[in-house]
Amino acid sequence: MSYISTNLNLLMNIAKKASSGLSRDFSEIEQLQSSVKGHEEFTQAAIDRTLRLLRAELQKVRPQYAVVSYRDKTPDTASYFLVSPLDGEINFMHGIPYFAVSIAEVINSEVVAGVIYNPATSDMYFAEKGNGAFKEGYRNHERLRVSVRKDLAKSVVSGNAFADKFAALRKFGAISLDFAYLASGKFDGIISEGNKAADIAAGLLLVKEAGGRILAKGQKDIRTEDLGLVLSQGNIIAANEDLAKKLFDLVK
Repeated sequence: MSYISTNLNLLMNIAKKASSGLSRDFSEIEQLQSSVKGHEEFTQAAIDRTLRLLRAELQKVRPQYAVVSYRDKTPDTASYFLVSPLDGEINFMHGIPYFAVSIAEVINSEVVAGVIYNPATSDMYFAEKGNGAFKEGYRNHERLRVSVRKDLAKSVVSGNAFADKFAALRKFGAISLDFAYLASGKFDGIISEGNKAADIAAGLLLVKEAGGRILAKGQKDIRTEDLGLVLSQGNIIAANEDLAKKLFDLVK
């Protein structure tokens, strides 16, 4: 992909800028005294600072948009940003480089652009509705596609149940990056409950643009997707077209 829209480039730069403090904090966290309280306070301060930066930068360029985090209720406005300042808080706190900052742009209840950035590894994933999903590269960006695996028994699934049904079950502690791995074909599916909209919104678009299918656990009709229900419930089944139905039937 040689072209990134001005809007998407803006979101990518803001995610990187807001994450700069997280990179510094992550490199220092192992130097803290080995007290739970110290790590928790340090991590919370990092989250608060990142959220402030996200709000300031996003409202600077889109003052008419609300900026909604896991702490906020969904606004009544037509256009807003859903942001997660640190998905994977426990990983960050323990020095595990699997955490991310994510930004999703929502217009009329539909996610139209999203970025997921891991500052520990400098991995940036991004998608815009109708234009595909990608991982940022130095010269060329990698087009993302979900896996084509059809056999549950040979699949790697992110979740915490039905371990005996798959080749491997993984729960890495940052659902946004799990979506990025699914979109990249590294994971074959996701079964996850109780997620916050701010943590999953960008990832939902990433998977959709990579050719994946997303269902809400318990939805009555699986012939169509209901991404609004997924965002409001936070209960997700995601995979390629073949595996999504099998995972849905398994969970049901």
